[in-house]
Amino acid sequence: MKKRVTGIGGLFFKTKDPQASKDWYKKHLGFDTDAYGCTFWWKDKDGNDCSTQWSPFAEDTKYYEPSKKDFMFNYRVENLKELLEALKAEGVTIVGDMEEYDYGKFGWILDNDGNKIELWEPVDQAFK
Repeated sequence: MKKRVTGIGGLFFKTKDPQASKDWYKKHLGFDTDAYGCTFWWKDKDGNDCSTQWSPFAEDTKYYEPSKKDFMFNYRVENLKELLEALKAEGVTIVGDMEEYDYGKFGWILDNDGNKIELWEPVDQAFK
């Protein structure tokens, strides 16, 4: 099996006012925000373009369910289908079905504390 997690794909958190959070981070920390938050671009060890997404969500979002936490981590992975099969065999709770978009594949699991974790097999070129 290839590597499992290769990096952090995103940091997502709930807030009362997502736009105010985006504006604050833009003004005070220089985040280049858009409708989704801010995308940080970087190169992996082989020189490939990669991204990490920072996104505030409305505090009433259902996207993190069944987790009750105010945050969700997104981890970059190499082969999502194979990883989800391995995790299921290891007894890890899989949440929903894998979804595929032009910018990558997504799957969700619960960690040992019941936190929802998003796994992303990215297609970084789709953002360029």
